[in-house]
Amino acid sequence: MSKKLLIVDDEPHIRMLLQQTLEELEDEDVEIFTAQDGMEALETIQAETPNLVFLDVMMPRMNGFDVCDQVKNELKLTEVYIVMLTAKGQESDKHRGQTVGADHFMSKPFDPDEVLKKAYEVLGL
Repeated sequence: MSKKLLIVDDEPHIRMLLQQTLEELEDEDVEIFTAQDGMEALETIQAETPNLVFLDVMMPRMNGFDVCDQVKNELKLTEVYIVMLTAKGQESDKHRGQTVGADHFMSKPFDPDEVLKKAYEVLGL
């Protein structure tokens, strides 16, 4: 069964950077989806139930915290692993992210090697 990964960011260049970073996973039978805001992310998560989501915090229409809260606490999709992408050094973001059920945090700008390593680890590849 193929694994699914979702990249959520309202900035096209960041989505593209993450996609390029993670594209080698497609050789491992991982399907990569993208969303450009929280509402689209939620729709994709409900439709595809990805194994792993890289979720930006600051987005229009619905922020990453609200998406995470919906996924983990409303929809009870606890098997969806959520990595929150936060601007550097915002401790309050981490606390809020933990409150809504985020599994992991990465600061922007992120290290592509770290992103890839996390994806391999979470997807069990």
